[in-house]
Amino acid sequence: MTEWDVKKLQILRTLRDRGTVTATAEALLMTPSAVSQQLTNLAKQLGVQLLEPQGRRVRLTEAAHLVLRHAELVFAQLERADAELDGHLRGEAGRVRVAAFSTSVPALLVPAVRHLRTVRPGLDVRVREAEAAEAYELLAAREVDLALSLAARAPSARDPKFSRFPLLADPLDVALPTGHPLAEAPGLRLADLASEPWIFGGSGPWSEITTAACEAAGFVPEQAHSASGWTAILAMVEAGLGIALVPRMASADRRGGAGVVMRVLSADQPRRHVVAAVRSGAEEGPAVARVLAALRQAAAARETIQHN
Repeated sequence: MTEWDVKKLQILRTLRDRGTVTATAEALLMTPSAVSQQLTNLAKQLGVQLLEPQGRRVRLTEAAHLVLRHAELVFAQLERADAELDGHLRGEAGRVRVAAFSTSVPALLVPAVRHLRTVRPGLDVRVREAEAAEAYELLAAREVDLALSLAARAPSARDPKFSRFPLLADPLDVALPTGHPLAEAPGLRLADLASEPWIFGGSGPWSEITTAACEAAGFVPEQAHSASGWTAILAMVEAGLGIALVPRMASADRRGGAGVVMRVLSADQPRRHVVAAVRSGAEEGPAVARVLAALRQAAAARETIQHN
C-alpha cells in the first residue's frame, strides 16, 4: 500500500499555493533545502514524480495535482477530527482565534463576542485585525481559526481548503460635502455622480469595490485623491475635495460630521458581501460553530437595522 505522509502533503500543498520553494520555506519556517528534501522523500514514498523544472523554478506535475485532490479530503477530515476531539475535551470551553477586517470588528465581531460572553462564558474568542486577503493567509497557516472577510477578496468557493459562509450584504452609501448640488437631489443614482472627483484607496479591496461599483453603473471613477482610512476620506469629503462610497457597516464615529451628507443610492445601490470562512471541516467543532452562529445573529441584527 502507498505510504501517505500528512506533513509532507501539507508542504506540497503549500508549494502549490505559494508558487516557489523559497516562498514555501518562508511560510512553513523551513529552509528551502529542507522543503526540497521532504518533497523528494514524498515522491519516493508515493512512487511518482511530483515536480518538474520550469526555468529556474519548479512546477507540480499532473500526478502531484491528483495527489492533492485526494489529500484535500484527508485534510478536511483531520480538521473534523480535531474539532470533535477539542469539543470532547473542552466541553463548553475552548478558544477560537478570529482574523477580521477593520469595519467588521465593531459591527459584527464585537456584538458576537458580547453575546457569547453571556451564553458561553467558557468560550475564549481572540480577535486579530487583518486585511481581508491577509485573513485567508492566516487561516491557511493555522494562525487563526476563523476569517471574517469580503467575498471580493476571498478565494473561490470551489477552493477545497476553506468552507465559506455568507453573512451580510452591506450597502454602500455615498458621502457628499454639505452644499453639494446633488446633496438633496431625489432618487440619487450612482450614475448621476459619473463626473465627480472620487476619493478611494490606491489599491486593495476598497479600491476594487469602488471601481467595480462605478463600472457597473456605467462609468470609470476619476480618482482625485487616495486614502484608505475613513477619518481621512471623510475629512477630504467635508473639505469639498471629492466624494466617496462608504460602507453602511462602518461604525457611527466614522460617518463624518456636519460637513458631510450621507446619501442612500437608489436603483443601483452597490453592496459589498461579507463572508466568514474556516478550514474545511473545522465548522463541525462546537466552539467554531458557536462563533459562526453568533456572527450570523449579529449580521441578521445589522441587516434589520439597515432596512429600518
